[in-house]
Amino acid sequence: MSETKTLQHRFDGPQDAPVLVLGPALGTTWHMWDRQVPELSRHWRVLRYDLPGHGGAPAHPAPSVTDLVDRLLATLDELGIERFGYAGCSLGGAVGAELALRHPQRLAALALVSAAARFGSADEHRQRGVIVRTNGLDPVARSVPERWFTPAFAAAQQAISDWSVQMVRTTDPGCYIASCEALASFDVRGDLSRIGVPTLVLAGSEDRITSPADARVLVAGIPDARLALVPATSHLAPVEQPAAVTDLLVRHFTTSWQDPVSAITAAAPKPVLTSTPPQAVPGQPTGPVAEIGSAEVPPEVAAAGRPDPYDAGMQVRRAVLGDAHVDRAAAAADDFTGDFQEFITRYAWGEVWTRPGIDRRTRSVVTLTALVAGGHLDELAFHTRAALRNGLTPAEIKEVLLQTAVYCGVPAANSAFRVAQKVIRQETTPRA
Repeated sequence: MSETKTLQHRFDGPQDAPVLVLGPALGTTWHMWDRQVPELSRHWRVLRYDLPGHGGAPAHPAPSVTDLVDRLLATLDELGIERFGYAGCSLGGAVGAELALRHPQRLAALALVSAAARFGSADEHRQRGVIVRTNGLDPVARSVPERWFTPAFAAAQQAISDWSVQMVRTTDPGCYIASCEALASFDVRGDLSRIGVPTLVLAGSEDRITSPADARVLVAGIPDARLALVPATSHLAPVEQPAAVTDLLVRHFTTSWQDPVSAITAAAPKPVLTSTPPQAVPGQPTGPVAEIGSAEVPPEVAAAGRPDPYDAGMQVRRAVLGDAHVDRAAAAADDFTGDFQEFITRYAWGEVWTRPGIDRRTRSVVTLTALVAGGHLDELAFHTRAALRNGLTPAEIKEVLLQTAVYCGVPAANSAFRVAQKVIRQETTPRA
């Protein structure tokens, strides 16, 4: 068995029963489902898995939800499991949604617990990755009881609160950071109508991470979905309200389990009535040319038969600099500066930053050095932030700036240290 392509897992329940897979939240292990297993395993063969680097699982980071889905399916394929039900919590729920979109024929029924079509903002997840890379997992671990549970539960169940802290502390930091990146890039808001499997959306009424509003977005978008709101419950609902969650899961999977024929029928695309011309792209203006924010594709690009790099550039620009920075730049663009912003996105980010020759960490090193040499301190500030997102540690950024003192001059490096220090303090200080 290839450890990089499969997931650590365990079974409970009779071998001849239908398989029900339970997916964990970020920072947890399969033990988060312990209280559900006795009842669920009376009806199904329950398979629980650990995320990479969680619960002692091999530390092979998975930086995308798609990667996690591929590893889960590789695990199930090796076990000879073709068709199964799936319930996932938080990041495990993202895996379930991606399964339903990419492999609907394999799902008999789906439950999304404390999940969302988009988990907050990409910036906040990448910021958490920077904090973990700089300070380790302890600051994040100490904050999980108040993030995962209601105050009353956390105060009354000290042993469970301690268990949750220890669970996060023992997670591999690199795998935790990769999971943050997976959540940062996950967004299926535009695809929910393609989920054809019967779906239970289960949310805690007091959840501040994936709120009831997030749950309602899922229910509104998924054609065959229903909402279950568990009162006085926060994010880790299976732990905080085990009996209620178990009962809801049993009822859903008992009544909604599809046979293969009906599943394929349900997964078939439904016709959508729209007044948009067939050639129009959703979210873009219609007409002969989709105007920019997105400008017309330059003739030289079209003539060369190459795809327009604008979209790829925007994706990389947001991933490296953060949505907040890019949104501010876009909001400030006008008739005078708009073409320049489009130029940066298409050529700097779409043509150069997307090239495969060197990784983003190395590109950040080159960029920091060039900005120090040119004395571009404003750009140095947001590229210091970008360097942290791209995996450089404060110690490595310090070494880059020391090197620039030799080759770019001490005054330039002195100014650079002042700018970078301020940014690093802002970005690596754990949030209260």
